[in-house]
Amino acid sequence: MASGCGGVDTAPMAGSVHHGQAERDLVRHCHAGLPLPDLRERVLRSLRRVVPVDAAFVATADPATLLFTGAHAEEPLAGSTARFLENEFSGADVNRFAGLATARRHVSSLDLATRGDRCASPRYGEIMRPLGLGDELRAALVAGSECWGYLCLHRADGGRGFTARELELVARIGPHVAAGMRDATARAAALAGPQRPGVLIVSDDLALVASTPEADVLVEVIDDGPGELPVAVQALVSALLAAERGHGPMPLGSTVRTRTGEWLHLSASRLTGAAGRSVSVVLDPTRPGAGAAARLAGLALTPREAEIATLVLRGRSTREISATLYISPHTVQDHLKSVFDKTGVRSRRELVGLLLAGPDH
Repeated sequence: MASGCGGVDTAPMAGSVHHGQAERDLVRHCHAGLPLPDLRERVLRSLRRVVPVDAAFVATADPATLLFTGAHAEEPLAGSTARFLENEFSGADVNRFAGLATARRHVSSLDLATRGDRCASPRYGEIMRPLGLGDELRAALVAGSECWGYLCLHRADGGRGFTARELELVARIGPHVAAGMRDATARAAALAGPQRPGVLIVSDDLALVASTPEADVLVEVIDDGPGELPVAVQALVSALLAAERGHGPMPLGSTVRTRTGEWLHLSASRLTGAAGRSVSVVLDPTRPGAGAAARLAGLALTPREAEIATLVLRGRSTREISATLYISPHTVQDHLKSVFDKTGVRSRRELVGLLLAGPDH
């Protein structure tokens, strides 16, 4: 595509690569038991052998809430995290990550979604184009029915967009990358760090206002890139701000695995009576393996009951669950009653508390 908002350049790119071998190497890395930073580095290196990429973003996600739990952004993306998050939760752009996670097809490109009119995307006009970026390929990394992360590949503006063949390649390797992320996240590790919850005070423009000493230590062990606040915290606060503007459900929190093997449950709430507008974020260490997805898998729920419990975790109403699963509201309530009976809770609030915070909380 030429610079500006003209047509898309689909001319083939020169050079040949042994695609089959590169793809096999990438899949092998995904199942080699690598820690997340090594997995990310090897996946991107192998992927670049077959798909030309000028900048990449890789994030882990909480399968229950679909919020980011960690992220790595290459230049020139790293300095625009807050703007990308605001766009992600605005509900007004194409190829939002949470949408790809729940769609039948988990991979798309900006050119495909806008039919070649990149300026139809606010993300392109307001963020990417000023950074010199053109087409982007986005993928939700789904293994089975659970999303464990996201991948975003960028090309420089003025060049061609991603091809259908490249989208198909990423669609093929996506489940393998998701499995690698899942296994790395779930791998046993020794607990470390303080056992008391930490508290962060964050302004509405995602700046750190204040923190407790416990929070300072916990923030240091979250697997994340450079920056004052981990992307997991920024994503949670952005989701709360979007909900306040009517652009989505109020977030119920997310569960994050630290580099030391600890699980942190993050929750956010609006502070009242304070100077300026700010949000309180609580980082609460929980027992090992206390992630909502792991606990859901350990319950004696049917596949349909597990689907409904997951949608409850994402803040969906009975009507929204009914529309998503193509079942009647009455059937949703019947399944919920069964979930309550099997888990020993009496309400949605108690179910969320059980799955996100753990029975000991």
